[in-house]
Amino acid sequence: MNINRRQALAIAASGVVLPQFVSAEATPPQIVGKADHVISIWLGGGMGQMDTFDPKRKGDPKAKKAGSYYDAIETSVPGVQLCEHLPRMARLMEQVTAVRSTHHEVIDEHAAATNRMHTGRDISGTVTYPSLGSIVTHERGVVHDGAPPYVLIGYPNVTRGPGFLGAKDSYLYLTDTGQGPAGLSRPDGITPDRQARREMFLTALKQSGKAVADQKMRDYDAAIEQSLKLSGPEFGDVFKLESEADSLRNLYGGEFGQRCLLSRRLVQRGVRFIEVSHNLNFLNGAGWDVHNAGIVDQHKLIRELDNAVATLITDLQNHRLLDKTLIVITTEFGRPPEFDSGGGRGHQGRAFSSVLAGGGLKHSGAYGVTDELSKTIVENPVSIPDFFATICAALNIDPAKNLYDGDRPVPITDRGQPIRALFG
Repeated sequence: MNINRRQALAIAASGVVLPQFVSAEATPPQIVGKADHVISIWLGGGMGQMDTFDPKRKGDPKAKKAGSYYDAIETSVPGVQLCEHLPRMARLMEQVTAVRSTHHEVIDEHAAATNRMHTGRDISGTVTYPSLGSIVTHERGVVHDGAPPYVLIGYPNVTRGPGFLGAKDSYLYLTDTGQGPAGLSRPDGITPDRQARREMFLTALKQSGKAVADQKMRDYDAAIEQSLKLSGPEFGDVFKLESEADSLRNLYGGEFGQRCLLSRRLVQRGVRFIEVSHNLNFLNGAGWDVHNAGIVDQHKLIRELDNAVATLITDLQNHRLLDKTLIVITTEFGRPPEFDSGGGRGHQGRAFSSVLAGGGLKHSGAYGVTDELSKTIVENPVSIPDFFATICAALNIDPAKNLYDGDRPVPITDRGQPIRALFG
């Protein structure tokens, strides 16, 4: 005899004792995650899974033979291979899981796929959904008042934003690791004493007016107050990368590597969620969107990713922060095994790779299996809501909890289920 949860509760309330062979349908226990921070690395353009984290047989663009562009190498996890241009990550795969079976149905449109990979949902005409960074910010809040909860190292847009959650759960952004957020830099003529007087006058002005009733306006006021707190030298010191040893900075590499180094410093400072953008077109002329000849120098991007992320993993581990920091690598979609007329690749959303590292997870090198050409998922498919639910669970956030757009309940994930194999 099987009964559902509602029936079991009704029977219990009536005082009837259930026999031992009768039980409510078991609901899996909520996962208690260990992570406190997220470093989310965004590969704008669409990273090809066959040429990175899910290598297959070698192809040949000149002969129009479908397959990987590069050779594969073994990793520290038996049976798990990576592209030959990921040698440093290959040695660390016992701390990494390449989720090779992520998928969605958005194929040809970069903006729509970027939105899906940041919010977990389709674009809607009636509701602006919050990004994952804003959801984490809303649920976990600030670590302490001396740091913002959410920092974006890259260009801002609505996809990365708080949606209906409001300005209080938005991001602080910068595009140049050499100088930090421009909005927090005081002009040279504004001394600390002068700034203090300005803030005193602003406080007096607010107190003399009527209380603000509109929640959106209160959220903006809270964001302004936080910005004022962060505009001083205490938080500004986090952007002084020159204080790090030259040997470490050299290990991280160029601008993308410096962004990853800054993300570690931001974690130390108490930032909850950091997105690091890596769509640096000048390396190969196309970024990760390797149509036509853009694929020729794709290896430069892959090597830079390998170098910076491997250094980040080791650096976090040396600072005893790896178990508390979940590293996430995502992209719009994957790439098909066939080559286009120019020798590059098109778009593929039905099977591609996303990556998790650290965060206190039980890593296995790889999760999910695709077919011989990585076109179809044959084992353990992971939807984007499932992937989001896994990240939420790692941070001890209930992925089934409702947020509210006014009176409308909106679940944090769209019926996503965490990958339980990653939790010990």
